Amino acid sequence: MGWITQARRRQINTKGRPMTIRRPGQSGGVTMQGYAPPAQASQIVNGMGSAPFVCQVMADALASYGHPAKDDTVQDGPKTYTLTDATPVYDGPTLCGWTLIAAGGESHDDTGSLV
Repeated sequence: MGWITQARRRQINTKGRPMTIRRPGQSGGVTMQGYAPPAQASQIVNGMGSAPFVCQVMADALASYGHPAKDDTVQDGPKTYTLTDATPVYDGPTLCGWTLIAAGGESHDDTGSLV
């Protein structure tokens, strides 16, 4: 395991939180530990984040899921995001993680209804 993988794993395990990724139309999904840094002051307009949702995950967290793809959804607490891009992260020749870039952020209540 290279230093990039070790540093990434430390950051995600320390600062991350449980999230669920699923394919369009799928009810299940895979729970993963992901790290999404908070919006910076320059990205907040009228009290709302204007930047896309960016999440860092480890590749082994998605081993049973496969490669994330456009239109997959990420559930982060009460918010659901739709992937617009997924960029692989390499440690030398080894895939060690993914950077998930998403849009949306619709809030849902405990029943799954939009709020």
